[in-house]
Amino acid sequence: MAHHDAAHADVLVAGAGPVGLSAAAELRRRGTSCRIVDRLPARLPYAKAVGIQPRTLELWDRMGLVQAALDIAVPMRGQFLYLNGAERGRIDLALPPEVPYGFAALPQYETERILEEYLNLFGTAIERGTELVSFTQDSTGVTSLLRTPYGEEEVRTRFLVGCDGAHSTVRKGLGLAFEGGALPDEYMLADVEVDWDVPHGYGVRSEHRDAEGALDDLLVCIPLPGVHRYRMSMLVPPELSAAAPTGGDEVAHGLEGGRAPDLTHVQKVLDRLSPQPTTASALRWSSVFRISHRLVDRYGQGRVFVAGDAAHIHPPTGAQGMNTGIQDAWNLAWKLALAVEWTADPDLTASYDAERRPVGEEVVGRTVRHATAGIDTDPADPMTLMRREAQLLVRYPDSPLVEPAEPGAGPGPQPGERAPDCGGLVAEVAAYPLRLFDVLRGREHTLVLYGNGPEVPHVERLVEVIEELAPGRINICAVLATTDAGRAAPVPVYRDAQGEFARLYGTGEEPAAFVVRPDGYLGARLCPPAGAGLASYLSRIFAP
Repeated sequence: MAHHDAAHADVLVAGAGPVGLSAAAELRRRGTSCRIVDRLPARLPYAKAVGIQPRTLELWDRMGLVQAALDIAVPMRGQFLYLNGAERGRIDLALPPEVPYGFAALPQYETERILEEYLNLFGTAIERGTELVSFTQDSTGVTSLLRTPYGEEEVRTRFLVGCDGAHSTVRKGLGLAFEGGALPDEYMLADVEVDWDVPHGYGVRSEHRDAEGALDDLLVCIPLPGVHRYRMSMLVPPELSAAAPTGGDEVAHGLEGGRAPDLTHVQKVLDRLSPQPTTASALRWSSVFRISHRLVDRYGQGRVFVAGDAAHIHPPTGAQGMNTGIQDAWNLAWKLALAVEWTADPDLTASYDAERRPVGEEVVGRTVRHATAGIDTDPADPMTLMRREAQLLVRYPDSPLVEPAEPGAGPGPQPGERAPDCGGLVAEVAAYPLRLFDVLRGREHTLVLYGNGPEVPHVERLVEVIEELAPGRINICAVLATTDAGRAAPVPVYRDAQGEFARLYGTGEEPAAFVVRPDGYLGARLCPPAGAGLASYLSRIFAP
């Protein structure tokens, strides 16, 4: 048996799907050494998860890889709804203009390719055909047993992250509860071309309900890159149906082997439910799958964590699953990177569960409701519904990391909420306006100071606090309503030329400061920019 010590990697990531790749890529981008293993010998050619939410694109923007996705993704502009052969309406996926990205569709194999190629830039490759068999942990690290193509290997790392799916070895090894249930229906997926003239960028949901209103037939089509190519989801016909698997692992979720539908099965559903006559062709792949809904009782223990399907599974309504998992990975990765550097507060990694498990609980509950009752029964107003589906409303109000807002902080984003983008920022040298996300791209914690005049407010005192508690860890910039080009400033300064920052961040006449975390959430909102408030927030993140 081969042995490796912690010098070879600080973090072991088990599972190289979109979630595991996101965790590994973000760790490597921050300079943290890691290994990523996957039991499969090659990437699967399946378009399982296809929806890319605007919030995920924002995170990819911060990493610097979003353009690779935008180059090949299909815009998701909306969905046509049909009931018993009649058009019932149309959902347009529209967001406010300050949101920089819309909804997109991208096959999972392309998402994995983009993330893998990005990871390779840091000299890290997926170790394929390598399976995590077991692990033990102690106060200083984790010892994992891997089964590789060359035999068994024992590896010692500081942390272990389980992104190994619904049947997670990491979850089972931690003894985590995974409570929930299964939906009764089976479904089939198919990646095909059709010759209809549905407008580009629109999906189709066509239902048939019986006299009592029960759903008895379903067709859901999501556009994919290519000419008239769609990922279609349908109920399984009787000849392909089978009993749910039983045995030691009772989680019935995901693709199943051995019962793949063919074009004949797909065409029969189209003949019944397509909004217009059409012929399916060029079948790329197909499968039968089941859906369960489950959530772990905690997202980790000690130095071992779970993310993505290893932590939560649910109906694919609204493309929430993969995107939620990618955001799990991001939330955990920046905290692990600080912990590896010994600069993190000892309780920082524990905040992963505190922040992300409530998100998983909400997503599981909402997607089950939407799958059983329909998204049109959601009582939220249309824009709130759209922002929530885009995952722009994910927030951490009860996080132990959040510095409570100062009394009278006013409107705008509060601590624990997403830091919104804005346009119209003007610098002295650049001859073009910038967005706030341009300023934040690739950065760690950033302190954004706002002032209503030409002076950068309170900057000297805040710099002193940073140098005392987190030297070299915080970026600082200023957004001013007006600037004096002849006055030197100790930090980069941007003019809020169109007033967008002031409007979206709810600033008034008084100065303010906003601490933006590496994952794009507000850690603190300081009005006025007091050193004590900044010190309190930094003490939640960084070691004394």
